[in-house]
Amino acid sequence: MRVVIDTNLFVSAAIKAHTVPSTAVNRAANRDTLLKSSVTEAELMEVIDRPYLARLIAPAARNRLVELMALSELVTIIERIAACRDPKDDKFLELAVNGRADLIVTGDNDLLVLNPFRGIPIVKPAAFVQGAQ
Repeated sequence: MRVVIDTNLFVSAAIKAHTVPSTAVNRAANRDTLLKSSVTEAELMEVIDRPYLARLIAPAARNRLVELMALSELVTIIERIAACRDPKDDKFLELAVNGRADLIVTGDNDLLVLNPFRGIPIVKPAAFVQGAQ
């Protein structure tokens, strides 16, 4: 399965292990193909380097995110999308559509209200973990 995970979910997983977000990220990393674009990867790296968050993320967890990004499939964004009520989240819709994703996993209500988007389910981490895509 080809999966898009939003930045907030990656960050939540890195801050606290053994939570639903961390379980969702680990499950996707272990069994699916994670998708990234240059924009989503750059945002994640910028966010985890913010001083107030960097203090909350253990070095091993940060290294795991860097490793996950290195292993993720880079998708070139050809089709631009402006559909989300928060325009900053359109990059995840673009990634899903251009990367032919099977699923978007997010806790962001601005994305969740669009479920499904062009036939791509958008689910919360708990639904993904429970296998209810």
